[in-house]
Amino acid sequence: MNGCCSGSRRETGQGAPGAPAGPISRGVPGEAIAVKGGETFVGTDDPVISTDGEGPERKVSLQDFHLEIETVTIRRFAQFVEATGHVTESERFGSSAVFAPLLGEARTATGGVIETPWWTRIDDATWRQPEGRGSLIEGRLDHPVTQVSWNDALAFAQWVGGRLPTEAEWEHAARGGNRRRRYPWGEEEPTDEAIFCNIWQGRFPDTNTLQDGYFGTAPVRSFAPNEAGFYNLAGNVWEWTADPFKVRSLSKQAKARNEIARRFSDKVLKGGSFLCHKSYCYRYRIAARMGLSPDSASSNTGFRVAYDAKPGSRTGL
Repeated sequence: MNGCCSGSRRETGQGAPGAPAGPISRGVPGEAIAVKGGETFVGTDDPVISTDGEGPERKVSLQDFHLEIETVTIRRFAQFVEATGHVTESERFGSSAVFAPLLGEARTATGGVIETPWWTRIDDATWRQPEGRGSLIEGRLDHPVTQVSWNDALAFAQWVGGRLPTEAEWEHAARGGNRRRRYPWGEEEPTDEAIFCNIWQGRFPDTNTLQDGYFGTAPVRSFAPNEAGFYNLAGNVWEWTADPFKVRSLSKQAKARNEIARRFSDKVLKGGSFLCHKSYCYRYRIAARMGLSPDSASSNTGFRVAYDAKPGSRTGL
């Protein structure tokens, strides 16, 4: 994965502390939109970051499915933990990756992330305390839950009777169906004047002008939804998907990257985050992607839930 975008467990050499606790009861599914399947595509023939495996475009066939209109909030995740006793992997590890400027004051770090000094590992950084000991979630319960691994996201999804979306499902929903567009809202490039999503404004990582109103995460229903009705599919937080990360290329670089991804069982994330900026991490495009090990968690990773369509259910798009 590209370390500029998120913190990974494997970069500090930490081993997994054991399987996370599984769900023990059923939760309530969130508000979802029915999506029509059929022949569609994933990726692009005009990649910007080809080493990430954004292309080539390839045809896929999807079954009808449902996708939640927003990422899972801190409030909903708290309900899951209360009902099931689930202990997240960050809690088991005892630390997690935090975007250092979010700390606001000196904190004791347990190790940085290679070549990305804006990421640091902080003791007791968990979904309950996203920036470490003493940080609070009160006042942001409607923000996306962060500091959750792929394994944690999967446990939540199963608890509500769902699953994580595939990369192709995520892209299909973001594009609003079988059509080509760069962003969930269309082709217009976001700027300091044209605000469509929660990304970085200014010069990363030194200055954020906060033109979009947020330094860290934003509430899950901030900004206008795309035409299909989904919120914040670009920016805010990276979203875990069900798929393993793989670069479809015969180059030596791609083969080496695939071997690393295979060794660590990396999963695909989509959508970019509040840290993305065109000058250095242009990954808030629909075709953009990133891979992280499934036990990784950080200040800017979250998820939304997908569901298989029930027989006879109506679908849109």
